[in-house]
Amino acid sequence: MTVTPRVGDPIISPALIAEHGITPDEFERLVAMLGRQPTFTELGIISALWSEHCSYKHSRPVLRTLPTKAPWVLQGPGENAGVISIGDGLAVAFKIESHNHPSAVEPYQGAATGVGGILRDVFTMGARPIAMLNSLRFGSLESPRVRYLVAGVVRGIGDYGNCVGIPTVAGDIMFDESYEGNPLVNAMCVGILREEELIRAKAEGVGNPIMAVGARTGRDGIHGASFASEDLSHESDAKRPRVQVGDPFTEKLLLEATLELIASGHVVAIQDMGAAGLVSSSAEMAERGDVGVVIDTLKVPVREQGMTPYEILLSESQERMLVVATRGREEQVREILAKWDLHAEVIGEVIAEPVYRVVEGDHVVAEFPGTRLVTDCPSYTPEARESDAIIALRARDVHGIPERPEERDPAWTLEQLLSSPTIASKQWMYRQYDSTVRTNTVLGPGAADAAVLRIRGTTKGLAVKTDCNGRYVYLEPRVGGRIAVAEAARNVACTGARPRAITNCLNFGNPKKPDVFWQFKEAVGGMGEACEALETPVTGGNVSLYNESPTGTVYPTPTIGMVGVLDNIAHATGMAFRAAGHTIVLLGDLTDELGASEYLSRIHDVVAGAPPKCDLVSERALIDTLLDAIQTGAVRSAHDCSEGGLAVALAECCIADQRAMFGATVNLSVWEALPERAALFGEAQARVIISTTDVSAIREIAAKHGVRATVIGATMPPEAGLEVIGTKRGFTAAIARLADAYHGAIERAMARMPDIAPPAPATGVPA
Repeated sequence: MTVTPRVGDPIISPALIAEHGITPDEFERLVAMLGRQPTFTELGIISALWSEHCSYKHSRPVLRTLPTKAPWVLQGPGENAGVISIGDGLAVAFKIESHNHPSAVEPYQGAATGVGGILRDVFTMGARPIAMLNSLRFGSLESPRVRYLVAGVVRGIGDYGNCVGIPTVAGDIMFDESYEGNPLVNAMCVGILREEELIRAKAEGVGNPIMAVGARTGRDGIHGASFASEDLSHESDAKRPRVQVGDPFTEKLLLEATLELIASGHVVAIQDMGAAGLVSSSAEMAERGDVGVVIDTLKVPVREQGMTPYEILLSESQERMLVVATRGREEQVREILAKWDLHAEVIGEVIAEPVYRVVEGDHVVAEFPGTRLVTDCPSYTPEARESDAIIALRARDVHGIPERPEERDPAWTLEQLLSSPTIASKQWMYRQYDSTVRTNTVLGPGAADAAVLRIRGTTKGLAVKTDCNGRYVYLEPRVGGRIAVAEAARNVACTGARPRAITNCLNFGNPKKPDVFWQFKEAVGGMGEACEALETPVTGGNVSLYNESPTGTVYPTPTIGMVGVLDNIAHATGMAFRAAGHTIVLLGDLTDELGASEYLSRIHDVVAGAPPKCDLVSERALIDTLLDAIQTGAVRSAHDCSEGGLAVALAECCIADQRAMFGATVNLSVWEALPERAALFGEAQARVIISTTDVSAIREIAAKHGVRATVIGATMPPEAGLEVIGTKRGFTAAIARLADAYHGAIERAMARMPDIAPPAPATGVPA
C-alpha cells in the first residue's frame, strides 16, 4: 500500500527533524529502513519510540548485564511488570517507574499520573494492586519553590491513590541541593494474582481485533516520552501541555473492568497505553508476537474534534488500554466495559503481513516494515570516564574536618541530624496517604523498615520497600549501587521477610557526558553484584536519563524497589522498642568510616570521602541471622543503621512510635578506640539494632552465621532518656527533645506554605 503525506501536514525539514529530537544519523537510519522519505506522522512515531524514555538506546547494553532469572521468577524484564511466584499458586507483580520531568513542571498532575501509570502496568498483568510506594527526591526545604513541589507531588500521590482505593504504604524521601532543579518522583505498585491468571502483552492470532478500551483520547500528554528524554531547562514550563491529566475514578473503573476482562477469557493480550500512547502499545505488542498490525485512527474514540493521526497516536491521555481480543468476542468485551461505564472500540487487527501500518480510513499515513520499528532503534555506547573532581572528593580525609563548637555535646549533633529532612519523620507526607484501605496493611509507614501486608487466605505476608542513597553513588558509583540493593534487602529482612526480587528506577543525568555514563555503568555493575550475592534478581524497571536542569545534574539515583516474603505474618517485626527492660543487641560492627555521611552534609555542609564499604558476604550473613532470629520469636524489634549512623538509629528505635516511646542506656566502650564521630554518626553497612528477651538465642544464631552480636545496653522508661556511655564524651538526650526534632522538622518547614503560588496553567492544559 502506498504511503502519502496528509494534506496540511508540515514539510519534513532539518528544523522539524531536530525539533523531534532525531539526530541526522537517526534520520538517515529511518530513511534507509523505509526506503523513502517519512511522512510527518512517521516522524512523530519515530521521535517517540526512538526517544530515550521508550527505547533505552543508551542503556540497553548495560542493562543486559543484570541478573534476571531465578526459579521463582515467572516474568522478567520486557513486560508491563515483573512477576515472581511466592508459593501456594500465588504470584506477585510489581514495577517502579519515574515521572520526574512532568512533576518538575506540574507537580500535582505529574505525580498523580505517575501513580496511575504504574497501577495500570500491574493490573494489565492480571494482578490486583494491593499497595503503592514512592521514592522522592527534592532540593532544600529552605527553597519556596521546593516546598511548592513537595506539596504538589505529595497531594498528587495521595489524591490519586486514595481515590482508586490502593494503600500507599512505604517509600523513601531525601532532600539535597542536587535535586533543586529536577526533582525525582518514582512510583511503585505491587499486586497479587494466581499464577494461572498471568497474562502478557503479546499480540497473537491473525484476524484478532485490536480494541481501545477505557477513556477517550485527547490532546494531553502529546510528546510526553520525548519530553522525558531531554534536559529540563528554563523553557520547560512551556511544555506543561505534555503533562498528562489523570482521573482516578475512571482508573478504578478501568482496573475492575480489566481484571474482569482478563478472567473472562475473551482477550489474548492487554497493554497499558503509557509513554508514547497508542503507538508504543501497539508497536510493542506486535513486536513481542512477531506479527503485523493495522490501526485505523478514525476508529479511535476521541474527546476532541479534528484530532490528526499524529495527535491520536502520540497522545498520552490517561486511563486507556489496548486489547487484542479473540475474534468473534468483540461484543462480549464491549459488554464488560459498558458494565463499568467505559468504552471499547475495535480500532484495528492483527495481520499476517509483516508490517506496522496506520491508516486514516482509506489513507495510509504510516507504514514500517515488520517489527523493525522497535528492533531497529539505534543503540549507543558513549565514552565512560570518571570525573577527576569526584576522585578528589572521594580521596579527601574527612576525619581532618574540625568539629564545630556545638559538637562538644553529642546530643546537640544528634538533634541536628534527627531534624535533617532526609532523616526526620515523613509523617507530614504519609498522613496524606490512606495506608490502611483494604485492611491488608500490617506494618505501615513509620512503623518498620519496610511495609508489611498480609496475603488474604494464607499465613503469608509481603514486605516492600524502596531505597537508594544518591550521595554514595555520586562519590563511588559501584559501591553506591551495591549499597542501594543491600540496604533495601536489610530493610525487608528487618521485618522478618526473605528478600526475593527487585525492580529498579535508574535516575541519572545526560548519558552523553562521560562522567554520567561512567556513573551509570558502574552503579548498574554494583547493583548486579549485590543482586547476585543476595539472590534478588531484577524483574524489570525503568531508566530515566537527562535528569538535569540549569542548576546541574542530579545525584545518580538508582532507586531499588525490593519485595520480600514472610512465610508467617505473625513474625512481622517493627522498628520501635516495645517495652522497658529488653536487651539491645547490635548485629554487625562499628568502623571508623565517616565519608559520604549525612553527618558531614548536615553539620559541615561537606560531601566528600569514600562511602562505607559494602561487603556482600557480610550482608547475606546478616540477613540470614535476622530471619532465623525473628522466626524463633526472640526478636522484639529490628532496625537497620543507615543515614545518621548508630546514634540516629538508636534514637529512632526510642521515638518511632509516638504512642509508646522508650529510653535506652547504651555502652559502646568495646569500640572506644574508634573516632567518636565515626562510632556515633558513621554509616558503616551490614548493621542492625535489635531488642530481645533471649540474648542466648540471638548469640547462638549469630555465631552460626559468623555475624558479630554485641550486647550494647537495655531499653528503659522514657524519662531515663537516651544515655550513651563508653565514648570520649558520653551524653544523655531527653526523649521529648529527640522526638520533637524528629517528628516536627518537616511539619515546621512545610508550615511556611503557601508562600508561593503555582504558575498559571499554560494554554491547552485543563484546569
